[in-house]
Amino acid sequence: MVKHPKPLVEIAGTGRYLPERVLTNEDLEKMVETSDQWIRDRTGIRERRIARDDEGAADMAERAARAAMAKAGVEPGEIDILILATATPDRWLPSTACDLQALLGAGNAMAFDLAAACSGWLYGLTMAEGYLVAGRGEIALVVGTEKMSSIVNWEDRATCILFGDGAGAAVLRRATGERGILSSHHKSDGTLGNLLYRPAGGAVIPMSPEVLEKRDHLMKMSGREVFKNAVRSMADAADQALQQAGLTGDDIDLLIPHQANMRIINATAKYTGIPMEKVYVNVDRYGNMSSAAIPVALDEAQEEGLVGPGSLILLVAFGAGFTWSGMTIRL
Repeated sequence: MVKHPKPLVEIAGTGRYLPERVLTNEDLEKMVETSDQWIRDRTGIRERRIARDDEGAADMAERAARAAMAKAGVEPGEIDILILATATPDRWLPSTACDLQALLGAGNAMAFDLAAACSGWLYGLTMAEGYLVAGRGEIALVVGTEKMSSIVNWEDRATCILFGDGAGAAVLRRATGERGILSSHHKSDGTLGNLLYRPAGGAVIPMSPEVLEKRDHLMKMSGREVFKNAVRSMADAADQALQQAGLTGDDIDLLIPHQANMRIINATAKYTGIPMEKVYVNVDRYGNMSSAAIPVALDEAQEEGLVGPGSLILLVAFGAGFTWSGMTIRL
């Protein structure tokens, strides 16, 4: 009989926030040369949520964080570590995590941003796990929050159809039993960075009239190459996470893959041998929310009763960088 690792950190509560505005494929037909059928056939997406102009990453993070804290029975002053994963910070200085800390009134926390794109929330869980196990705190809050609509080129039909806005959060504490993070695997490959990136707007190529005119501050993607690497990397991440936990696909109650598009989700499920009825999918309703995708899905899956205490869950992500992650948890 395989001995599974004893978890060191558990998830005490999750929460999510989705903006009210819904952008459908029919809406996009009026904006760019595309069609509902074309989008659904290639991505599985029907609609996505778009934040208000005055609604930033920190605002959405606050809503998700408060929901997670309420479920965990945690007050703002009890948070020791606050990690915020985002590819769309509200501003470059200070961190969006510090803005969230101020919004929450979490004055006792150390707060910082983490940039690992779509894998960011899983990276953040492992980072929080390290701090807690090292005795640097008792309670951690990890948030993935994205206003992808702010970095999408709405004239580029290849990318603007894919992304949506939202936030998801989890409260972590040291484990006292069998519940918690069983394994995690993270990798990256910076040599592939230019396949999914924003060419300008940083310190090397600052904002300028020319940058704005060419829209080089917005996201660019080489779709086919990203797809190929995403499938391969998510398969590797799933493999490694399952092996570390002494599990196989048959043991998993629910697979929550990064919600990029249905083709990647189907390929990941097929590779792990997990049937689609045990795969959580919400990409049709929200599109790709980058670092917010997995925490939103995890919160929804629990609310829908698909998983509960004792369930074994496999989380797998892939994002710009490239970065990729796999994690197994017992709820």
